Amino acid sequence: MPPIALTCGEPAGVGPEIAVKAWRALGPQLPFFWIGDPSHLPAEAPHKVIVDPADALHVAATAMPVLAHDFPARALPAWPDPANAPAVVRVIARAVELVQAGKASALCTGPIHKKALMDGAGFAHPGHTEYLAALAEVDRVVMMLASDLLRVVPATIHIPIAGVPAALTRELLYDTLQITHAALRRDFGVDVPRIAIAGLNPHAGEGGAMGREEIETVIPVVEALKAEGMALVGPLSADTMFHEAARQRYDAAVAMYHDQALIPIKTLDFAGGVNVTLGLPFIRTSPDHGTAFDIAGTGRADATSLIAALRMADGMARARAAR
Repeated sequence: MPPIALTCGEPAGVGPEIAVKAWRALGPQLPFFWIGDPSHLPAEAPHKVIVDPADALHVAATAMPVLAHDFPARALPAWPDPANAPAVVRVIARAVELVQAGKASALCTGPIHKKALMDGAGFAHPGHTEYLAALAEVDRVVMMLASDLLRVVPATIHIPIAGVPAALTRELLYDTLQITHAALRRDFGVDVPRIAIAGLNPHAGEGGAMGREEIETVIPVVEALKAEGMALVGPLSADTMFHEAARQRYDAAVAMYHDQALIPIKTLDFAGGVNVTLGLPFIRTSPDHGTAFDIAGTGRADATSLIAALRMADGMARARAAR
């Protein structure tokens, strides 16, 4: 397997520090190469600049492989410099080029700071995911949060709760379930995926007494996809979907909005959750946290989520290759 590409993200955040910690934990067992400016790494970090991503397979045993990318400014912890923003964006694009060319088996992205990218590079995308979709020329992608305890997909993401009912269309839910089903088969090795669907309203609408979104939107989509052969159940009352016994009955859950999906997984596995983008032509994972400017440069950053993201990327790449 080719190594995994890990982007630097915002160099003033915890990204460089947790990259080194991840290499110390994984070493040659799971080779990856970090794309960024070597001068942004912690001073004591053992690293080696490589020219070809394949060199990471040999270098990882003794040093963190680095595919060097020059940045115009220093990285001061907790002080993002807009001058570095274009390079942060270019690193992401460069990583996508490498994974699409087969030189990396998967892409794992370090956390970015959207305001710094907007200020310094005129970054016009809502976030990482949308930029990756644009680079891959994909119209619709799906965000999954995953750990060993739960895989959950929010059908709508970063919108006000008041806007969810209008955004939750049959087309959106249909595409979300299709993309999730395909990814479970291709990237997680689940031959017959079982997907649970949450209702939007309390008690899944209680037959229309607490809202009609389940009747008018969710149930027609679920029934149509069941007729196509998908193993779906729902809409279910969200307050009974995520206890241990319930989770054994499905491979992934689709929730209707951001917090309905993220509260369960962050409660069950706060440090080990991984952000996965489904629907791209390549594998992309990311730690489920931000730049953590409040602890950047202190040595206290926890690399658990990045390590989990790298491991999940590796497992997905192997599953995709096997299929």
